[in-house]
Order: sequence, then C-alpha cells, then structure tokens
Amino acid sequence: MKRKIKHGIAAACLSLCLCLGGCSLNEAQEFVNAGLGISEVFKIKDQACTLPEAKVVLTNYQNMYATMYGIDLWSHSFGGDDLETYIKGLTISRLAQIMAMDFLAEEKGISLTEEEKKKVKAAAEEYYRSLNEAEKEYMGVKEGDIEILYQRYGLANKLYTNLTEDVDGEVSDDEARIMEAQQIVVSEEERAEEVELSLEEGADFLSVASAYNESSETEVTFGRADVPPEVEEEAFSMENDEISGRIETEKGYYFIKCINHFNQEKTDINKSVILEKRRKEAFDDVYQNYLDTLPSEFYKNVWDEVKIEVRPEVATDSFFDVYEKYCSW
Repeated sequence: MKRKIKHGIAAACLSLCLCLGGCSLNEAQEFVNAGLGISEVFKIKDQACTLPEAKVVLTNYQNMYATMYGIDLWSHSFGGDDLETYIKGLTISRLAQIMAMDFLAEEKGISLTEEEKKKVKAAAEEYYRSLNEAEKEYMGVKEGDIEILYQRYGLANKLYTNLTEDVDGEVSDDEARIMEAQQIVVSEEERAEEVELSLEEGADFLSVASAYNESSETEVTFGRADVPPEVEEEAFSMENDEISGRIETEKGYYFIKCINHFNQEKTDINKSVILEKRRKEAFDDVYQNYLDTLPSEFYKNVWDEVKIEVRPEVATDSFFDVYEKYCSW
C-alpha cells in the first residue's frame, strides 16, 4: 500500500518538479519565532514561508492521501514515521525546494512573463473560490497567499525547463527495453546445482521455481537497470521461451526463462522514465551545488505546534490540479 501511495502523490506532482531531490532544512539554524501576526515557518535568505502558505500545501497533501486511501491510514506508520510526521516533513522540504529554485531562477535572470503572472492570478482566484469558510479558517489563508504559492511553483517549473531543455530527448528501444520473464533465485551453490540439473533434465520451469525459488516473485518484468549486471547481460540476449543457465551474482544464483523479450507498451513508458532521469541529473548538476550557498532558518517551534486535524468540512485537495490547469508551461 505504501508503494501505491508514493506513486500516486509523485504522479500528481511530477510536473511541479516534486520528484526532484528536496532542499533539506535539517542543517538550518533553528530559531524561536515569538513574533505577532502571521508566523514564519522557515526563511531562506531574505524570503519567508508563512504558516498559511505551508498549511495550504500540508492540507492538500493530507486530503490527497485521505481521498485515495481513507482516513484510517493515519493510524499506520509510513517510512518509519507516523503519517502526520511524514507529510509535515514532506511539506517543508518541498516548499524549501521550490523557494531555493526560485532564488536560482532569479540569479539566472529567469522570471515570469506578464502573461504567466495573469495565469497565476487566475489560478489563485479559482482555487481560493473553491474553498469554504471552514477551510479558509483552518489554513488561515487569503487569496494573496495562494497567488504567492503559485508564483513560486511557476517560477520553479520554469527554471527546471530552462536547465533541462538541452537534454537529449532520444531514448532507444534497446536502452529502454522491458522484458517479461520467470525467475528462480537461490542463495546457496548446492541448491543452484540442483536447480540446474532439474532444468537440464527438462523439468517444468514453474514447477522447479515452486520448489526452489527464494525470491518473493517468480513472474517478473524488468528493465536493464533493474537486475544485477550479470543477469542483465544474459537476459537481454535471450529470445522468447529460452531458459538461461546458472547466473552467478553477488546476490545469489539466478535462472531466467524469457517470456516476452520486448514489451512495447512498457518500453514506451520506460522511455519517459529514462528521459526524466536524464533531466533530473542535468538539473541536479546545477541545483545541488547552488543549495550549499543558501543560508536558512527553521522556526521549529511554529511547525511543531501544527497538528493535522481530520475534519469532513476541510476536504480541499485541488491545489495542484488548479496549478496544472493554468500554469503548465
């Protein structure tokens, strides 16, 4: 279940660059924010992320999870933390990432055009109109807070596009190829010899797998980078219905039966994954070095006081959808 949740959130936010490595505030100086008025959650250089801004993103994450998997999920652990701790951490790291990207955009002379600013304003108006009074009160948000958030996300997205526009967009079928197979994995050489002998004598592959396979899966689908290099070299040279010999790896002994040496649909999907990985690497070459130059302050006491409340009248989860509608440049 956890894997599905992560995939759902990542898919919803992919074009907003949320799939990138975040900007951690773990090493930021911690301060006590005792000021009056709107509280600041963190500050990078001279720009602050306010509590209402952070609560907009937090509340949308909260409801995206709850909508997909039910509020009972909040009682389960998530990546070693309870779900509230996880989502609060995710919110801060993503907002810090967006703000850091905006500073880099400014340094590179990248800004929103007047037309893009109009779209941001329209997006903010639509999202704010979608909120009921309980949601506005819960997040303590005004329309101007939404506009600031959309401006930040829009500029970060524009930076990402700028830094990755020269990435080679051609991915070959062979590089992205996904194949379907059956596998037997054993850890001991003696068992590997028994499997090898059974297969050489013509035993049914699945029958041998049911008796010997130590992996949780027998039916597998994989690309080149998904298996040990020794398995990759052998498996991707096989034709349909061919059975490999014993393949020794650091992780044990593998036997592969090729079911479909080229799954076109999944290969096409994998091309997009490989291309996005290239873009991320190109972006990180610039972005990660820039992060080291940014001073930051984290007002932990402010954020610690924020508690996620599950209220039926606070159900807003369209912040990212509205962004996509207006600001996908």
